[in-house]
Amino acid sequence: MGQILTIAMTVTLLTAAVLLVRWRNAVCTGPMPASFFTFIAILFTSGLDVGLIMFPLVDFELYVSEPVYSFANPLAIEFGFWGFLVWGFYFLTPFYFCLGEPKRKLFEIPVIRLVNNIVIIGTCAFTAFLFLSYLPSYIEGISDVFRYALVAIVVLGAVLSSTDIKYVRILSVSSTWLFFALIAGVWFVSGMGLGGMVESSSKIGAYFANIHRFLTPMSDYHQFYLYWWFAWSIMIGQFVARFVGNLQVWKLLLALVIVPSIPIAIWFSVLYYYFTNDIAITAGWRMAMVVVGVIFVVNSLDSLIRLYTTNLKITTERFGRLQYVLGNWFAMAGLVLLYQFTPLQIEWIGLVVIGIYSAVYILVFKQRNKLQMEPA
Repeated sequence: MGQILTIAMTVTLLTAAVLLVRWRNAVCTGPMPASFFTFIAILFTSGLDVGLIMFPLVDFELYVSEPVYSFANPLAIEFGFWGFLVWGFYFLTPFYFCLGEPKRKLFEIPVIRLVNNIVIIGTCAFTAFLFLSYLPSYIEGISDVFRYALVAIVVLGAVLSSTDIKYVRILSVSSTWLFFALIAGVWFVSGMGLGGMVESSSKIGAYFANIHRFLTPMSDYHQFYLYWWFAWSIMIGQFVARFVGNLQVWKLLLALVIVPSIPIAIWFSVLYYYFTNDIAITAGWRMAMVVVGVIFVVNSLDSLIRLYTTNLKITTERFGRLQYVLGNWFAMAGLVLLYQFTPLQIEWIGLVVIGIYSAVYILVFKQRNKLQMEPA
C-alpha cells in the first residue's frame, strides 16, 4: 500500500505542476462564485475537522518518542502532516471540476458517479467515527452513553445544516472567525507574546528543509494521514469548486496551498509553545477547543452530505425536509457504527479514490488521443 501511495502522490503533484505551467492564466469560476474570504472559509472548514484542533497535543508526544521522526522537530513534522504540500491535492481537483468536468463529464459516467458517491458517504461517516473515537481524549471521563449521544447530535446538526446551502456558508464563515478567536485566546493566556510566537513558528522551517521526506509515507501513521488526504481530495475539490470566483489558476494554487497553511502554522506554533514549556491548557480553554472542534466536524459533515445528496438528487424538494433529515441521519449513524464494529478503514477508501484518479487519467488521455486522430 505504501508503494501505491508513493506513486499516486508523485503523479498527482507532478500533474498539478504541469497544469500550473500550462494553464496558469486560465480563469476558474464555479456555478456559485463567492467572495475570496467566503471561499477560503468554506475550503478551510470543509477540508478539516476536529483533528486540526486536538491532534497536535497528542502527536507532539509521538514525534518525540519515535526515531523515524528524529530528522526534524515535532512542530515541523505536524505541519508537514497538515499543511502546505498536502493541500496540493486540493488544487488538482477544483481545477478539474472548474475547467475539465464541464466539458468532459467524466463524473457523470454511471460507474464513476456511483463509486465517487460511495466514497463521499463512506468518508463522511469516517469523519464522525473519528470524532467518536477520540472524544475520550478531548473530554476526560466522558461516558459511552454521552459520547454516542454527542456524535448523534453532531450528525443531526450537520444534516440540518446541509438542507440549505446558505447554512453551509454561514457556518463556514462563523466557525473560521471562531477558530481565529480561539488562536488569539490560547496565545494570549500562554504569555508567549510576539517574541515567543516568532521563536516557536520559526521551527516550521525544518519542514521546508526536509519537504522531500513527506512525499512518501515515513511511517504507518504518516501513511494513514496521506490516505486520509487522498480520500478527501476529490469530494472536497468537487464541493469547493462551486464557490471559486474568477480566480486565475496560479491564484487558485496560492489560495489552496498557502492561505490555509498560515492559520494552521500559527495554531500549531501556539500549541507547540505549550508543549515545549510544559504548560497545561486549562479546562476552560480545553472546552473551547472541543466546541470549535465540534463545529468543524459539523462543517465537514454538512459539506459532504450536501455534496452526495445533490449528486444523487436526494433533496428536500424531492423527498421533503423530514424524510431528508431522518434518512440521512440514520444512514450516517449506521455507517459510523459500521466503522466502530467492523475492520473498515479509511485507507481502503483512499485506495478507491486512487482508483478513481487512475480511471480519470486514462479516460482523459483516451479522449485526447481520439481528438488528435480525428480529421480536422
